[in-house]
Amino acid sequence: MEEIIIIPALFIGLPWLVLHYITKWKTAATITTDDEALLEELYSLAKRLDDRMDTVERLVASDNPDFKPARLVHDSEADNQQLRELEQLIAEKKGAAQ
Repeated sequence: MEEIIIIPALFIGLPWLVLHYITKWKTAATITTDDEALLEELYSLAKRLDDRMDTVERLVASDNPDFKPARLVHDSEADNQQLRELEQLIAEKKGAAQ
């Protein structure tokens, strides 16, 4: 009598449960277009703020020769490479959307 319950549970119930949660996991992991737009906006804002910070540091350094910038690594090549890759991906995405 127990075999009647165990066999369908193993061959029907267990695969259904696994496939159900795999489907939920795949749909939950996607990023929406609103999220992408927000990330692009935040990226451009961060880039503008970084440029402003550089400008402020240059102005203060020109007025005060003893000024030491708060950022230890200024214009790091590793950071710049990552930014170039990100800008290239954004440009490709905009080109594909048009």
